[in-house]
Amino acid sequence: MSILDRFRLDGRVAVVTGASSGLGVAFATALAQAGADVVLGARRVEKLEEVRGAVEKLGRRAVAVRTDIARPEDCRALIDATVREFGRVDILVNNAGISGERHATDETPEQFREVVDINLNGSYWMSQAAGAVMPPGSAIVNVSSILALVTGGLPQAAYSASKAGLLGLTRDLAQQWTPTRGIRVNALAPGLFGSPMTDGYTEGYVDEMLPRVLSGRIGQPEELAAALVFLVSDAASYVTGTTLMVDGGTHIA
Repeated sequence: MSILDRFRLDGRVAVVTGASSGLGVAFATALAQAGADVVLGARRVEKLEEVRGAVEKLGRRAVAVRTDIARPEDCRALIDATVREFGRVDILVNNAGISGERHATDETPEQFREVVDINLNGSYWMSQAAGAVMPPGSAIVNVSSILALVTGGLPQAAYSASKAGLLGLTRDLAQQWTPTRGIRVNALAPGLFGSPMTDGYTEGYVDEMLPRVLSGRIGQPEELAAALVFLVSDAASYVTGTTLMVDGGTHIA
């Protein structure tokens, strides 16, 4: 196998949550470009159908399944649908997530729980469902955030806590499953990337943050997707339990 061949995903089946918009679309199309068939999960079915069409235009098969990852039964249903359609699950990308700027003195228990339930708990339910059927050589990637490691200057306690929790989840699942099941588990920690989430930030926030980005710009979704393809491919066959920061150097600025 050549070096470039190690990045290929031909014959593999990938499940991507939060696949209806933003980084999820970039992940799904990048996986398809690398050769994988893709199963798309999100709550907005009409948007999922658009992404399914984009994947199929790349010559790969795709299935769209309405999924609320805060519901364990939906997570199991998404994996069951994948096995019915393709017979296997090789890759899981836990990308679904929500944010919200709320001061800690104002945030209600319901608001805090909603963020944690989707960003952290939902990734666990998805991993649990997929891990039960994944063969050796499979890979899980949890999409965390650089805000799991540094403060972004916004009132985002629930978001930051949930994304930090994903890093602990990543380490523990790798410790459990890599030696016994041959399933690698890693995390991505993106910095500032153009997406619907960053579009919703307070006006002027991105400009204020740019001095902390050594690369001097926000990232492009394709740059993060390339890192994802690395982590789920044989190019990263000796990488597990780690967090790959793709943030233009923000974490050291």
